[in-house]
Amino acid sequence: MAYSERELLARLIECEAGGEGDVGMAAVASVVMNRVHTPYGEYARVSNGGSIRNIIMQPRQFTCAMETVNGKYNPQNIYNMNPTNIHYAIADWAMGGGRLYNLGYALWFYNPFSNACRQNFPSSVGSLITKIGGHCFYNPTEKYLDT
Repeated sequence: MAYSERELLARLIECEAGGEGDVGMAAVASVVMNRVHTPYGEYARVSNGGSIRNIIMQPRQFTCAMETVNGKYNPQNIYNMNPTNIHYAIADWAMGGGRLYNLGYALWFYNPFSNACRQNFPSSVGSLITKIGGHCFYNPTEKYLDT
């Protein structure tokens, strides 16, 4: 049986930001939903009118959606997650239109495994907006329109 979009989002939230607290998990959920609802660029085409599944399962976007990474099994993937009430609550909040105000229209997050965030990610289509927990968040630039 295929997971519902709610289940996929809850599993991704747990996998990508389970150790980042409620705000970190809400930030990751916000990025996913920003991608779902952006009216332009690559993610507008991928979401195909609002598909959370298409956004989460887009190749090479979320490490947690990949069963293998660099040719090796990835044990930290959405299929191995066991979401709890908080993950579902955050998924419901995000699917219902909730967003963190300080993220703007962030379409990307990245964990640099250091205190510093690079100013642009990926390349020059995103610019740093904020850091929450261990993740850096990036808003689209005008160059994103051409993706």
